[in-house]
Amino acid sequence: MSLYRIPAIFSDFNQLTAAESTRHGGVSPAPFSSLNLGINTSDEPGNVTENRRRFFRALGLEESESHFASSHQVHGTAIMYATKGGRFDGYDALITDIPDLFVGVTVADCVPILIYDKVNQAVAAIHAGWRGTAGEIVTKTLAAMQQQFGTAADQCYAYIGTCIDENSFEVGPEVAEQFAPAYKQKDSGTLKDCIDLKAANRQQLVDFGIPLAQIGVSPFSTVLNNDDYFSYRAEQGQTGRMLAVIGIHP
Repeated sequence: MSLYRIPAIFSDFNQLTAAESTRHGGVSPAPFSSLNLGINTSDEPGNVTENRRRFFRALGLEESESHFASSHQVHGTAIMYATKGGRFDGYDALITDIPDLFVGVTVADCVPILIYDKVNQAVAAIHAGWRGTAGEIVTKTLAAMQQQFGTAADQCYAYIGTCIDENSFEVGPEVAEQFAPAYKQKDSGTLKDCIDLKAANRQQLVDFGIPLAQIGVSPFSTVLNNDDYFSYRAEQGQTGRMLAVIGIHP
């Protein structure tokens, strides 16, 4: 299997690069096997550096400080307008309209969401766990794009990436109560609530005005497809991270 998958929703846009990594094609040993792209893991830093080099090279990109912007994510709803490359702190979404500057988020059960505004040539990379989803980080990111770039929702294309599935994401009552009934179901065995993070985030995109036909959703689950993707929950916290990236070629 490849180092990455390209979301089909973006396939018509030649000037756009958007991809999410798999766990294949890297150098990391178990439990990070093999393409661990997460800097904040207990994997050897040299392995992560080599894995990231392989991933970006496979995409035809440079992972130099000047070409890629990311953040140490904190499960909040802060959004950064990236104007230069580098690793920042405290943001769970990054937006940019700078050509040849790519933005990305790391995940291992949380939802990566990529957005492309084809008119203003602007992009967003969003990290939405349950806190970010409940805090409407998708809505807030689109509002920030609207303010910064003049983004109109009907001109946007969006991808909801690979994350934990609605049958695997069991939560306690204090989490469940933050979600509408449409996004939760009872597990028939444990009677615990399970949350559908993909559906909840898709609804935020739709509510903002992005047409359903312009939203792609990954058919994969980090838990059910754990051979191909990292899952923090399925692997008891000892695992790697995937990277979802997006950017525009000059």
